[in-house]
Amino acid sequence: MRYSLLIIKAETREGDISEEELPPFKELFEAYAAALEEEGVLVSADIYRPAAESTTVTLRGGSREVRDGPFIDAVETLSGCFVIEVPHRSVALAWAERCPAALYGVVEVRSSALAYRDGHWRTAS
Repeated sequence: MRYSLLIIKAETREGDISEEELPPFKELFEAYAAALEEEGVLVSADIYRPAAESTTVTLRGGSREVRDGPFIDAVETLSGCFVIEVPHRSVALAWAERCPAALYGVVEVRSSALAYRDGHWRTAS
């Protein structure tokens, strides 16, 4: 089955983390991604830019509205995602536990219902 490991954490503002504090986190995430890749379960991985740098698009009544910044004001936001393909939920939970983001945020494990592959929507299992 395909699972998304959604990283949810408080938004980091400029100056919250010093340059000296960044390398250990980068190393942890690099090792985590490498372990996922080595096991052959990694589908994709993204760490997102801050929500303040996002843009939202909506269509209402045939009109497009584009807004800079996050859609909602929230203390915690989606800051990244690892998509993995594993045989069981218990394996996805074990990988979530190993995710460095679990040390300071929440790792939400969500299974995919459908996945687009080879030109078709298919059940993600």
